[in-house]
Amino acid sequence: MNWKLPAICVALIAAFGLAAIAVNPANGQEETLAGAGSTERTLPQSRGDMQLSFAPVVREAAPAVVNVYSRRVVADRNPFAGDPMFERFFGRQSPRQREVQSLGSGVIVDGAGLIVTNNHVVAGAQELRVVLYDRRELEAEILLADERTDLAVLRVVTDEPLAVLPFDLSGSAEVGDLVLAIGNPFGVGQTVTSGIVSALARTDVGITDYAFFVQTDAAINPGNSGGALVNMNGELLGINTAIFSRSGGSQGIGFAIPAEMVRSVVNAATQGGELVRPWLGARLQPVTSDIALSMGFDRPRGALVADIYPGGPADRARLRQGDVILSVDGAEVNNEAAVRFRFATRAIGDEAVLRVMRNGSERDLTVTAAAPPGDREGERVVLTGRNPFQGAEVVELSPAFNEANGMDPFTDGLVVTRVQRRSAAEFFGFRPGDRILGVNERAVRSVREIERELSRHDDAREWPVEIERRGERIARTLRL
Repeated sequence: MNWKLPAICVALIAAFGLAAIAVNPANGQEETLAGAGSTERTLPQSRGDMQLSFAPVVREAAPAVVNVYSRRVVADRNPFAGDPMFERFFGRQSPRQREVQSLGSGVIVDGAGLIVTNNHVVAGAQELRVVLYDRRELEAEILLADERTDLAVLRVVTDEPLAVLPFDLSGSAEVGDLVLAIGNPFGVGQTVTSGIVSALARTDVGITDYAFFVQTDAAINPGNSGGALVNMNGELLGINTAIFSRSGGSQGIGFAIPAEMVRSVVNAATQGGELVRPWLGARLQPVTSDIALSMGFDRPRGALVADIYPGGPADRARLRQGDVILSVDGAEVNNEAAVRFRFATRAIGDEAVLRVMRNGSERDLTVTAAAPPGDREGERVVLTGRNPFQGAEVVELSPAFNEANGMDPFTDGLVVTRVQRRSAAEFFGFRPGDRILGVNERAVRSVREIERELSRHDDAREWPVEIERRGERIARTLRL
């Protein structure tokens, strides 16, 4: 069968989810062309059909998209400040104050005044203003700002309920679906552009720690950040956050943070303002072609479990090293980033069903979302005594601390966070970020262990130490 449809008809078919009726040239019979989904699609039957537009969707969605203006004052330091010769002739120069303004967009997700935008739109802001669709200006405050997801939740006070854009949490979006991008590009005012979903589950973009993006070719430009990516039901599919561009303008590759992650950040903002991400407690790696062949797969798929954290959610769910996670709650996953995203959108205490391949057979495991163990802030201790570490501030690593600071959750031990001036630690060259592995040929993994080891050899003149710096192990014997 080789049917041809006019280009405008194809576009309208895709746009309005209608069933297409075409004539089969082989027999002259009218036949219905079913789409990929369950909704039937039809060709326009009248002039009125040919004049269909996105206007009804825009009328519903646009009032929930706002402009966000931020202002901060920065100090411009003279590059010659501190130079004795320069200050001798020109005197000591005070830093000049300069006002920096930035603009972006936001989406109202709660009629009481909750607005979601990008963290990079409001980072460092000393004053925030939100301009509504009807041109009202309101002062805004930040309830929660999360750099790792690049999302922030603002609150404004208003006397009447605001228009809201509902979340699309159906998970039914497909590549090729029509979408609208609504925002304030270049500060020209609210603008609507159209396009399609170019790709789903982009995990190799490198924009945020929880990389899992909806890609679109709808025109997105500077100022669109924090704006809405809307589906044809007038629902929020994602928050526009970045573009790929060599010129600074739109080149048809834009990325949006999915609504599932946006909702989890909003929920955290309304439930105390602290975002605690659940973790799986498993180290994962991609399934390469060689691994797929060795496991009898017809193609690379899933995420291979390389390690399990003892006592973590994965361990309690009886996930094992060598298992391959194929899906989370029915959503296919093919790398660690996809699993992290699917799990991170759950609330603490929620359950997720993992579809796992083990020894050639598939099975389902139920994992309960839990917070990573340990202290998110970490207890910082300054080491004292007559030893090479005197004056070094250290913190004991834990999955909670590591997750909060973008480190490998499986890394343990002690890390130097600060070195006091004119201390023994500074003299011997210790730096923030050094991980202490051993002292006097004994492994140390906690503050208690290193303090005990230092006190035992307080009168020693030679100190064998082992540290890790930027992935390289360094062993030295230091002499006092």
